[in-house]
Amino acid sequence: MSLARLALLAPVMALALATPAAADPQSAAAAAPVEVRLLAINDFHGYLQPPSSGLVTPDPADPAKTISTPAGGAEHMATLVQHLREGHANSIFVAAGDLIGASPFLSAMFHDEPTIESMSLMGLALSAVGNHEFDEGKTELLRMQNGGCHPVDGCMGPHKFTGAKFQYLAASTIDTATGKPILPPYAIREFGGIPIAFIGLTLKATPTMVSPPGVAGLQFLDEADAVNAQVAELKARGVEAIVVLIHEGGFPSGGINECPGISGPIVEIVRKFDRAVDLVISGHTHRAYTCTIDGRLVTSGDKYGTLVTAIDLQLDPATRDIASAKADNVIVHTSLAKDPAQTALIEAYNRLAGPIAARPAGAVAAALSRVPNAAGESALGDLVADAQLAATRDPETGGAELAITNPGGLRADINGAAHGEPPFRVTFGDVFAAQPFRNQLVTMTLSGAQLKAALELQWQDPARPRILPVSRGFSYAWDNTAAPGQRILADRMMLNGKPVAPDRNYRVTVNQYLASGGDGFAPFAQGTERLTGVYDVDALFGYFKAHSPITPAAADRILRLN
Repeated sequence: MSLARLALLAPVMALALATPAAADPQSAAAAAPVEVRLLAINDFHGYLQPPSSGLVTPDPADPAKTISTPAGGAEHMATLVQHLREGHANSIFVAAGDLIGASPFLSAMFHDEPTIESMSLMGLALSAVGNHEFDEGKTELLRMQNGGCHPVDGCMGPHKFTGAKFQYLAASTIDTATGKPILPPYAIREFGGIPIAFIGLTLKATPTMVSPPGVAGLQFLDEADAVNAQVAELKARGVEAIVVLIHEGGFPSGGINECPGISGPIVEIVRKFDRAVDLVISGHTHRAYTCTIDGRLVTSGDKYGTLVTAIDLQLDPATRDIASAKADNVIVHTSLAKDPAQTALIEAYNRLAGPIAARPAGAVAAALSRVPNAAGESALGDLVADAQLAATRDPETGGAELAITNPGGLRADINGAAHGEPPFRVTFGDVFAAQPFRNQLVTMTLSGAQLKAALELQWQDPARPRILPVSRGFSYAWDNTAAPGQRILADRMMLNGKPVAPDRNYRVTVNQYLASGGDGFAPFAQGTERLTGVYDVDALFGYFKAHSPITPAAADRILRLN
């Protein structure tokens, strides 16, 4: 080509090259927002089938009362998720932790493999880790992610377990041996050419809620610090839109899409987040809310798969950030059609688990509730402690004089209401639902002084006391106005009608969780002459077999003063 021809073309070429660049800001500003729908759940806890309690909400006619709506179940949730995706070209399904752990029999018997498979079938993409993801330790969590047979029980399911098709995120959980998170801290997904980062993490108090061996070698960072540490890296990667999936939450009043007077850890955590964080999907407290905290949308979807949170975002093509966000907690009504793939999965596992769950345990004359009274005592807690004492009382099984259990280990009432007229029939599945952690019992020697020191720790978190259920024959009084460490009245601690002597040794049965200092009850870790016995669920099953029909005991073991 001649130089003259090039000279003529040069202005045209320059204009052609310059025009798109000059037009970019105007075209971006004029471009329509990119719409994205996020679907979120939290605290599923292996409830593949609808919980008997349904969704409990304030009664619109009388806020002092509650109503229960039949809700939940993986078959119905999968249908709702699919329905909520329809008409949304850009969508993603995420979770805020505790998908597994403290699960009903159908999932727990198979170490929650069915729940991981169910969520994968449902199209879950990302999930934060929750404290219950650590119930069986880091190695088991990684097996949930990557697949393989259980190291002790082997391959138990109807097919090979290949692990989660979704990605767990753990920004705040650090392996102290490597100094790095045990799982990716975040994931980036792109919608309409605009990236969104999802940072996932659990609460820093996880070590106080999980058996100490389960979190050995792990460090749990401050939630806000862990999130903020990721922001600079994300911005360097060109990410402006940031969503946090956090297993920590709050306590509001009101309905499922309201947020009056929210309190709890999530409030201060959100206020500490870098301003780059746009949206927070929370959990842990088993509450439902859609809130605005510190100018940011914060959501939570109750528990046990009763709600799906539908969050609609608009992404600004010019700023590549979230321009608006609104949320709606949608009930997973049991009237929804059942998803065939979920039905097939549940049936495959039920064929193996059903006959075991249906084994008769006994009967109850009235419901055994785990809800404590003002003193902290519950009918179910009394029964569990009695069962554990009965299983370890004989000299060859431990020589226990009293038994103590933890309220967090009581996960469901035993009422047998679904099995006919009173006395209500109780099955192994019912018993397992109440005690799903399969903790072995440990009988140990403690002095009276150590026993009192342990009980004083029931108020180590004043906002959420953990009152320990105790067995028949042991009783004590506590003063609500006394200073921490001095609430148990020494002269009112009684065992079989005699005061507990500080310098006398006693044989005490607790579960393996408490025996290792779980829930912060360090004195139990000091117990000597330990004898490990049966699983807690087997002790309770055996007690039903021997003592049915069971009537709730009088609530006279724990007395609250003032």
